[in-house]
Amino acid sequence: MPISAFKRSAQARLFSVGGTAVVGALALSCTGVLGGTAQAADATSATKAAAGTVAKSAGATTYTVQAGDTLAKIARNLKVPGGWQAIASLNKLANPHLIVPGQVLALPKGSSTSGTTKASTVTATTKASTTTSTIYTNNLDGWIKHSLAIMAQNKIPGSYNGIYRNVMRESSGNPKAINNWDSNAAKGTPSKGLLQVIQPTFNAYHVAGTSWDIYDPVANITAACNYAYHRYGSIDNVNGPY
Repeated sequence: MPISAFKRSAQARLFSVGGTAVVGALALSCTGVLGGTAQAADATSATKAAAGTVAKSAGATTYTVQAGDTLAKIARNLKVPGGWQAIASLNKLANPHLIVPGQVLALPKGSSTSGTTKASTVTATTKASTTTSTIYTNNLDGWIKHSLAIMAQNKIPGSYNGIYRNVMRESSGNPKAINNWDSNAAKGTPSKGLLQVIQPTFNAYHVAGTSWDIYDPVANITAACNYAYHRYGSIDNVNGPY
């Protein structure tokens, strides 16, 4: 990516992680929750009960969250008036970027009833014959696959190999990598994350439904690939600093 976005050399990059300088291959796993995306762990009983109460008191149509869902995806698929913000407001979600499988969400009036149930008959169980959910592992392999799924929904081209190759060159697979020494850093906008994006580029090419945290692995990959799509045609066409 040009000076306005991502860059580094393939040789011995120095990154600062949590205030400590590190060099070379870095761990691929990260324990953070992928912002805005329903994770593999089921919702707790308390969370389900609270959401169900909101739905029932509102007399609204409800939706049971599936793995891989985001509020934006739910709002888009069910044609929710007011979008994901309306769902977050109605359900009084403290963190609209965190939803979990099995969680029951009340939907604003006017939402599509396709794939929903009334509050009086809400169930967190879905039949395998009618619903297929994808659970992504919380490591580099899972982040790339999850990003590819979001990219496909948004018609952003790119392949697993193209993303992996660039991630390893830019950050060695460390989602918390930050470049504090190049020209971008000197201007106050250091490159960050798996694909070393500067904040202005991340903001401009952020993909709806992903986290606004630049260090979020899926959000970082997806925004970078969206940038590469608009500038180079695809992340697959990027084989060096870009």
